[in-house]
Parts: sequence; C-alpha cells; structure tokens
Amino acid sequence: MAATEPRLSKATKLAYGAGEFGPALAGNLMIFYLLFFLTNIAGIPPALAGTIPMVGKIWDAINDPLIGWLSDKTKSRFGRRIPWMAISVVPCGFIFFLHWLVPGGGEASVWFLFWYYVAASFIYNAVSSAITVPHTALMPEMTQDYEERTSLVSYRSAFSILGSIGLNVLALIVFSNVEGDLAQYATLGGACSVVLVATVIWCIFGIWPTVKRREAILAERTALAEKLPIARQLKIVFTNKPFLFVCAIYLCSWLAVQVTATILIYYVVNVMQMPEASFSIVALLVMGTAFLLLPMWVALSHRLGKKAVYFIGMIFWIAAQIGLLMLQPGQVTLMYVLAVLAGFGVSVAYLIPWSMVPDVIEYDEWLTGQRREGIYYGFMVLLQKLGLGFAVFLVGQSLAAAGFIQRLAGEPFPVQPESAITAIRIAMGPLPGIVLVLGLVCVYFYPITKEKYAEICKALEERARLAQQSAE
Repeated sequence: MAATEPRLSKATKLAYGAGEFGPALAGNLMIFYLLFFLTNIAGIPPALAGTIPMVGKIWDAINDPLIGWLSDKTKSRFGRRIPWMAISVVPCGFIFFLHWLVPGGGEASVWFLFWYYVAASFIYNAVSSAITVPHTALMPEMTQDYEERTSLVSYRSAFSILGSIGLNVLALIVFSNVEGDLAQYATLGGACSVVLVATVIWCIFGIWPTVKRREAILAERTALAEKLPIARQLKIVFTNKPFLFVCAIYLCSWLAVQVTATILIYYVVNVMQMPEASFSIVALLVMGTAFLLLPMWVALSHRLGKKAVYFIGMIFWIAAQIGLLMLQPGQVTLMYVLAVLAGFGVSVAYLIPWSMVPDVIEYDEWLTGQRREGIYYGFMVLLQKLGLGFAVFLVGQSLAAAGFIQRLAGEPFPVQPESAITAIRIAMGPLPGIVLVLGLVCVYFYPITKEKYAEICKALEERARLAQQSAE
C-alpha cells in the first residue's frame, strides 16, 4: 500500500502545517502568558486564576470527542472535516482576542473578572475544538505511507514550534514598542487572533484537493464495514491497547511542556531576577532549538525507530530540568545553555507522540474495519488541552499555597517570599522530570514497531483486494 501511495506535494504539506501555525501561536500565548496575565495584569489571586483554564477543559472532556465523532459522521461535498474548520475559524479568532482584555481597566471586581474569563475560556474551547480536532484528524487521511506520515507530522510540528517562536518574537516587538501593560496584551492578543484566522484559511484551501481525493478512497474501503454506535466506538477506543500507550506517552511529554512553559516566566523574573522581556529570549532558545532539530529527529526516526528517538530526546531534556533546579541568579549563560539542551527534548515531544497516532488508527481499522480518525484525534486534542488546563491549575494552586503575591497592571513587581521561590524551582525542575521518566516507561512498552505496522498495512491491502473482488 505504501509502495503505490503518491507523495504529497510540498505545497500541500506547507498548507497542512499552516493550519497548526495560527492555533499554535494563540495556544502558546495561553501557555506562556495566561497565568501571568491573570495574576499580574488582571490582578486575580493565583489559586482563582489557575482554576479558570481548568473549567474550560472540563467541558472539553465532552466537547472534543463529540466533535471528533460528529466530524467522522459528517457528509458534505466539502468532505467530513473541512466544513467544521471553515465555520469556526472567525468566531475562534474573535473569542480568543477577548481573553486579553481587562474589563473596566482593572477596576472591576475579582469575581466579575473571574467569571468573564471563565466564559471566554468556555466558548473559546468549544470553537477551537472545531478547528483543531478535524485538522489533526485529517493527517492520517491524507496519506497512508509510513515515512510520508512522519514527514507530514514533522511539517505540523515545525509550524507548531514556529508558532511558539513567532509568538516570542512578536512579544519582544510589542513589549518594546507599546506602552502600558493593558495595551501590550490587547495588542498581542489581537495580532495572534488575526494570524490564527489567516493561516487556517490558507490550510483549508491548500489541502482541499488532496482531502477530496483521499476521502473518496477511504469511503470505498470502509463502505461495507459495520456502522457502530458512538458508545460501542468509545468502548473500542478505550480497549485499543496501543492507543492507551500513546495517550500516556503524549500526556506525560505534553504535561512536562505545559508546566515548564507556564512556570518559565515566573522562573526568569522571580528566581533569576531578570527583566520580564528576558523570558522571551529563553523561550526562543528552547523553541528555536526544537525547530532546527526536527529534520534530524525525523531522519533518526527513519533509521532507529520512533521509540529510540524518544528515549534520546527525553534524556537531554531531563538533564536540562535537573540543571535548571540547581541554577542560581547571575548564571545567565548557563541558563541559556540549559534552554538549548531542553530544546532537544521538546522537539521530540512535538514529533514522536503525534506520529504514533496514525499507526494506532490503522491498527483500529485492521481490527474493526472502521475509520475513526475523528474520535481518536478528539481524545488527543483533549489530552493536549487537559495538559494546559491542569498545568495552569497546578502551578496556580502551588503558587497560592506558597504565598505568592500577585500584582495589578502598572504596579512594581513585589518581592516574593522564599516559599514562593522554592515552589517555582520545584515546578521548573523535579515536577516535569518525574512525568518525563513516566513517559519513558510507557514508550518502552509501546507495541507497534515499524515492522508491525507494515504487517497491518499488508493485511488491510489484502482485505481491500478481496472486498473489491467480491463486489465485482
């Protein structure tokens, strides 16, 4: 099957990757700045601020798998996934912008602000799911070639990392040229919203010809399969052993990414005692390294396999986390070196878990005859959002318990108690390190190798040949 699969053009891969750039730009603004914005610009206490994203993620536990299932069932002349993306993109950009405004200019009550941001988070998560779930579900539909899928994931990962790099470059420009905390974050949120809308539209038009051709092929291949109700499909998903391993691998690596990203600005400002703008430099070193190393990891995964590459990358990252725990104020050069070292592992975290999901979907089709990309990717996007929500919640609660002092926009940064500094160090070093080690354990037991995947594809090809002969 892989031998006869046509290669995807670079234009198609670029367009697919572009669909990740805008959402990644917006998502990284949430990861890196949301808790800091809520505690130090809007003036919401950290325990309350950390709860806000988690409320939206609880809704996503229903929303993401539901949208995945609905997109699996959608029938239109534009395919199953693309209509969801097209309808949702403009509302998504507008609601995202509302996250970065402070109603009343900081004069509103804490509880009014809390419910305002809860509402914005709730609505944003609903409409963003209608973009990200169908977009990720399209990846295994666009090609069945094992190596080509890894290549397509690398484009998606590259644009995702570029979204983080672009955000930090944009933040440096905005913070250097716009006066006032409120205006800075409103400008940053507005710019990200515009880019989000533009790049998703580029993606839709760029991948449509490939999606149309591939959906016709897949429809023929699964036409005779038994149609299962959603409850039965969910049961099959949760009994798919390789998928459960992928979920665990992804959750561990992504939770480490999210906790580190959320606490990083507090680490730079409060532990290393550096200006707020220095945070963007550290983040650029991490994500710039991750971006530059993607081609190397793709090549190594072809030679060594996905599991080996994941082990190598995580060892680099764990070493960096240990170093950051021990770092002292003034050791700026060493901090930058450790940021580069962390980028080795972050690059792998973006690439490998997502490249495993298509293999799991083929395994599911081999067992059941069904194509359920939507439900599988719905759960993966849910894990991604839960990682963000839980990371922000965990960091917020930890800072509150340690006595962290929030500030209002325009006020000087307060001197934090030693307990808060210790909490920031723990969140920066040991906490991500522990979940990364758990991820390594899960990768060790992951059952689908390159050889196993080849056997699955051969079986699917034989099934399709026999079905065609039967129909004739």
